[in-house]
Amino acid sequence: MARESSFNKKSRIVLIIVLGLFSIGQLFPLVWLVDFSLCKSGDVYGANILKIPNPPQFINYYLAWRDGKIPQYFINSIIVNIVSVLLVVLFSLMMGYAFVRMEWKWSNKVLTYVLLGLMIPIHATLLPNFVIFRQLNMLDSYFALIIPYVAFSLPQAVFLMTGFIGSIPRALEESAIIDGCGIFRILFQIILPLSKPALVTVTVTTFLNTWNEFIMAATYLTSDKFRTLPFSVYNFAGQYASNYAVQFAVMTIVALPSLIVYIALNEQVTKGVTLGAVKG
Repeated sequence: MARESSFNKKSRIVLIIVLGLFSIGQLFPLVWLVDFSLCKSGDVYGANILKIPNPPQFINYYLAWRDGKIPQYFINSIIVNIVSVLLVVLFSLMMGYAFVRMEWKWSNKVLTYVLLGLMIPIHATLLPNFVIFRQLNMLDSYFALIIPYVAFSLPQAVFLMTGFIGSIPRALEESAIIDGCGIFRILFQIILPLSKPALVTVTVTTFLNTWNEFIMAATYLTSDKFRTLPFSVYNFAGQYASNYAVQFAVMTIVALPSLIVYIALNEQVTKGVTLGAVKG
């Protein structure tokens, strides 16, 4: 018994050490980013992985905010991401309920086709979407980003929602039907409140996937009027020289909202994923 207790204690210590090293490895890029954002541009070059800024160059953040057009790009990112997240949440809730609760002939096949979207790479759709958007005069607009963002986020969102809605007891819906509730009232007054953890998970994952997205934005947008926040980095890149310290400041500003959202809603995200894996 004593040997078993000693073994469990040693295993726990090893586990804590491994997880601690893993956490340090995950946090180091963020620390490195903030560290070099406070250095002079010339201090970026060198053999040191980290440097102590002396003095800290907070002017890098001022230059990033002023010359990087961050206020304008930030508003564009907010518009695109809010609309995309709302549409993904709404569509995934309705589709998840239709696939799990409604009985219709092609439900399983259609769900399979939707989930196949998880296997489609973004790069394979850039040229076809570009041609389609050009013919529809949708290039260089918010819709040129919102439509593909929603399309690529829906498969994962539907996967999460179908698993979660499947864990909700049917007795609640049966009682609501007896009381005279229609399908939309059941969906939005019963299923929606109960699905809050899953919806928060969908919201966070969709936001994280679209906030820092650059490939589609660079392909479909040409003017500053609709460009999103990741474009701010390129405002400090030249043909022969780049202000790397300010670029680090821009990247820190870009990463900050997604980091805050994840930290604030991390518990709900974990709850949404774990509850969706348990069938009630």
